[in-house]
Amino acid sequence: MIKQIRTDQLKPGMYIHDLNCGWLDHPFMSNAFHVRDQATVDKIYDLGIREIYIDTVKGADVWEARTQQEVSADLDRRLQEIAAKQPEKPVTAELKDEVARARRLHGEANKLVRNMMEDIRLGQQIQVDRVEPLVEGMVDSIFRNQDALLPLARLKNHDDYTFEHSVSVCALLVAFGRGMKMSREVIKEIALGGLMHDVGKARIPDSILNKPAKLNDDEFARMQGHVAQGVVLLQAMPGISRIALEVTGQHHERFDGTGYPRKLAGEQISLYGQMAAIVDVYDAISSERVYHKGMSPTQALKKLLEWSSHHFDPKLVQSFIRAIGIYPTGTLVQLESKRLGVVVEQNEGNLLEPVVRIFYHAGQQYYIPPEIVDLAKVQDRIASFENYEKWNIDPYLWLPA
Repeated sequence: MIKQIRTDQLKPGMYIHDLNCGWLDHPFMSNAFHVRDQATVDKIYDLGIREIYIDTVKGADVWEARTQQEVSADLDRRLQEIAAKQPEKPVTAELKDEVARARRLHGEANKLVRNMMEDIRLGQQIQVDRVEPLVEGMVDSIFRNQDALLPLARLKNHDDYTFEHSVSVCALLVAFGRGMKMSREVIKEIALGGLMHDVGKARIPDSILNKPAKLNDDEFARMQGHVAQGVVLLQAMPGISRIALEVTGQHHERFDGTGYPRKLAGEQISLYGQMAAIVDVYDAISSERVYHKGMSPTQALKKLLEWSSHHFDPKLVQSFIRAIGIYPTGTLVQLESKRLGVVVEQNEGNLLEPVVRIFYHAGQQYYIPPEIVDLAKVQDRIASFENYEKWNIDPYLWLPA
């Protein structure tokens, strides 16, 4: 049986089923292994991991611990409660009218970040006047209709992850700030920090950055050094704002003080740093990597909700979930009718019943004529969220075009 326990309940002789953290947040070769000694227990605790999952068939038990099914059911209930309290997100442009602009912006942003990282490697200074106009364009696009740009944030190439992750964090931070009714000027500075939050990785050797296996302890420490490197690079930029610096310098800090590089806790972390931490983790755990299988967006949101008992401010996590939806745009879902479709638009006022593009019958396993279905206007409902890889479906083909 799989159970969730507190890390302070972990003892040698137990079998860890899941370390319950991001792949790059621990140096172990696997997420699942036998705990042989107290040194391993201490190492896990020192990493800031506060809850893990154990397999009681393969190792010792904690009889009073909740089962994985009980934890999941509780998280589902909490997601439903959040969905009932969503704020209004006014749309000023039809989705079909914004899609072309969004795709162009997404491509330009990925190219800009790639070139910026190459310039840094060559010893050149970041040119903020090249970055700001594109960030403003992304802010404008998401304010017009965020369902055009946000699903593109899920489309990543393994070889270009570092660049595309930065663009995704930028776009998600805009939606997050918009959902919290921040001013456009503040949102622009948060987005600027998001686009450049990982520039310090340009100072990390490719052998570490693109290693197709787990990092050793020395490599792990050097990878963590990208935060300090990024702050140094941004401080050299004329006119860089405090907000952008906080996003870059604090996106790996954690609310319980277990993050890095400064182990800040609670209100020691700025609001913008806390927002960046939530978005950075969400995009990382929901993205496919060579060495890591990404979660579905809804699974990733459940993880954020679970981790908000320690690592993140619960109220901010709930605000983020309301900002992007329980089933974020781009999510593959299966309906009660056994039809598969991709979420293409959120329904204002009802996060549980988005607009879905239906194109496949899971029961009969064949493609059907594509159809746009507004779940708020039909009897069909979402039964589950699915992985594109499981069904061998190319998400790019079914997003708004």
